[in-house]
Amino acid sequence: MARTAAYDRDAALDAAMALFWDKGYHATSLKDLEAGLHMKPGSIYAAFTSKENLYLLALARYFEASRAGFRAAMARADTPLTGLANHFRTFANLDPSDKARQACMVTKTLIDTRTTDPEIVAKAREYLGAMHQEFKSCFAQAIAQGALSQSSDPDRLARRYQANISALRLELARGAPDEDVIALAEDMAHEIEAMTLA
Repeated sequence: MARTAAYDRDAALDAAMALFWDKGYHATSLKDLEAGLHMKPGSIYAAFTSKENLYLLALARYFEASRAGFRAAMARADTPLTGLANHFRTFANLDPSDKARQACMVTKTLIDTRTTDPEIVAKAREYLGAMHQEFKSCFAQAIAQGALSQSSDPDRLARRYQANISALRLELARGAPDEDVIALAEDMAHEIEAMTLA
C-alpha cells in the first residue's frame, strides 16, 4: 500500500508541476488542480495542506530535476567548459513538444509572486542562487584545471552564464523561429568555448 501511495503522490506532484509551470501560481485555479490531479478539493487539501504548499512542493520537484539533469550532463562532459557550452545547445535542440521550451519555472515564479507571496518568492530566489552556485562551481573547476585564467572571476562568469540561459529560454518561450534559437545558442556556446586557454 505504501508503494502505491508514493506513486500516486509522485504522479500528483508531476501533474501539479505541469499545471503551475504552464499557468503560473495565481492563474492556476482549484478547478484546474482538481482536473489535472484527478483529485477532489478535499483530497488535495488533505494530501498537500494548501495550494501554496502544493506549489512549493511542485517547484522543489522542478528544481531538483533541473539540477540533477545539469549535473548529469556535466558529469558526461569532457571538460567543464565543454559541458557549459553544450548546455546551451540542449535548449536549442529540444523537441517542439518538450515542456522545457517554456521559460524556467523558477524564473516565472519570481516574476509571478514577487510582490504577493513572500514564502514562494524566497524559495525561487534560493533555487536561482543554488543554480548560480552550480555554474560557479563549473567555472571554478575550469580555472583549477588551467582552462581559464587564474584571474577569472567564477562568480561573475556564472552570473553572466545564468543570464544567458534565461535569455535563451525566453526566446524559446516567445516562439522564436528554431533557426534563430539554434544560432543564438551556438553564439553563446562559442563564447564559452573561446574562453579556453590555448
